[in-house]
Amino acid sequence: MVKYSKERFLKDKGKLRILTNFVFTVIFLLSVIYLIRYRLNLKKAAEISQDALYPLKESEFASLLVPVEWKEMTPLTKHTRSYQYVKWGTVFALLILVVILAIVITTEFLGSSFFSLAYLFYLIISLVRHQGNLYILPNGIIINGKYYSASQIHHYETEQIVRWHELYGYHSRVDNGFKLTFDIKKKTFQPDYMIVEDSSHLRQITDLLDQQGIKGVQKTEKN
Repeated sequence: MVKYSKERFLKDKGKLRILTNFVFTVIFLLSVIYLIRYRLNLKKAAEISQDALYPLKESEFASLLVPVEWKEMTPLTKHTRSYQYVKWGTVFALLILVVILAIVITTEFLGSSFFSLAYLFYLIISLVRHQGNLYILPNGIIINGKYYSASQIHHYETEQIVRWHELYGYHSRVDNGFKLTFDIKKKTFQPDYMIVEDSSHLRQITDLLDQQGIKGVQKTEKN
């Protein structure tokens, strides 16, 4: 009976290890796919951003504020430090992920550390990200390093950041500015928003979007 229980225990332990290794491998593959796609999307965005209609002038770049840090948007080119960071950071991140996967598969290191390692994967992916950006192109937009054609955009939404708004008070340049978001068709996770500092620059942006036939929605904050 003791022998049977021990054999059963070892058998169940082996099955659990196979299952956890399989799940971890799936997470690994999804992480690799995400990193590669993000890198390729950013590369394409950097190439076609040269055709942008907005922003072009220094004042237009300054009018766009990136969420959370509330810094002015900087140009997206292959020569900037932030682009090079993503380029080489992706390579480094992939190498780390491969090493972690090799350790997990060849040893019994995973065990109770499964969720910790899964979080480590998420953390590595999160670190390899470019600063937010927004470009209006002749046919579509670039937002946060990814291009969307006009036909992919369901609508855009503008909302003034006045008192009682969720973003009001985070930064003096954000207050009384405008939150600009885009609803992309057939996309579960929508791209992050951008802040437009004043109404004159917002009008330039929305006019260009309207010319492409992209519908606009103006949201009013309820007190």
